[in-house]
Amino acid sequence: MSKRLFKEKEIKILSKNIYVKSVSEKGITYTDEFKRVFITENEKGKFPRQIFEDHGFDIDIIGKKRIESSGKRWRAAYRKNGIGGLQDTRKGNTGRPSEKELSIEEKYERLEAQNNLLKAEVELLKKIDMAERRLKKKQK
Repeated sequence: MSKRLFKEKEIKILSKNIYVKSVSEKGITYTDEFKRVFITENEKGKFPRQIFEDHGFDIDIIGKKRIESSGKRWRAAYRKNGIGGLQDTRKGNTGRPSEKELSIEEKYERLEAQNNLLKAEVELLKKIDMAERRLKKKQK
């Protein structure tokens, strides 16, 4: 975590960005959507700084170190747990790690639920794509 604190003016500027969930003088909480966009664009070869700039962030306010550490943390979470690893779990987390080892059945159920969620997301994206294509055809 960066030792640099945000000033009131900087907090107001950052709060206006649609990819910011919350911001305090000590840190920023980004939306899950931005984390997914970051991973997607980073895998295509874009540098973290460019991704942040393209999505309306002022690099001078955030700072290079915050960008680097966020990117590193998100890539590690993505490698370990896929898209689900990027979700902010603090709202539903007590802070205590689960000591119980999951059974094979429980692991399977979790993977199946995650798979179903991803399938639903793909279907939604297909529908959006089709709607956009129809709209473009009508406009011609």
